[in-house]
Amino acid sequence: DSKMGLHARLMSQALRKLTSSISKTNCTVIFINQLREKIGVMFGNPETTTGGNALKFYASVRLDIRRSTQIKDSNNEVTGNKTRVKVVKNKVAPPFKTAEFDIMYGEGVSKIGEIIDIGVDYEIIKKSGSWFSYEDTKLGQGRDAVKTLLKDNPDLMEELETKIKEAIKIAKQ
Repeated sequence: DSKMGLHARLMSQALRKLTSSISKTNCTVIFINQLREKIGVMFGNPETTTGGNALKFYASVRLDIRRSTQIKDSNNEVTGNKTRVKVVKNKVAPPFKTAEFDIMYGEGVSKIGEIIDIGVDYEIIKKSGSWFSYEDTKLGQGRDAVKTLLKDNPDLMEELETKIKEAIKIAKQ
């Protein structure tokens, strides 16, 4: 049947023509694709992307972006998503790294959430159970309480951000 694999053939032809133009003009092209389930896969990953293999071969960087959990406020209303990004393929840097961050509706990537997470990673913010503390002061119980506190105290947030940036500089040396 002439319809079988038509999308895959079109993608292959188009990418062959596009790659030279893309590299000459020094621009970035982003393709967003969806996942489909392969039927009858007994081993391996049953998920596949549409459009054949051409996009997988021509891509310099491939990211797998998934929602891990929903973020809800005190009224149990969804206000964002905790998102996990995994580098599936990377020709320009080391592959297979993962990142996790909050994407809040109407805001984008949550800067306050990043400050809390990285602060805990670099032990600037101490976490014991669900309590967060900075130096000798307790920031609050639960991540949402700390987010609210930092939103209301921009000076404290700026101080934490400065200390985190210094810790990252020291770690890179």
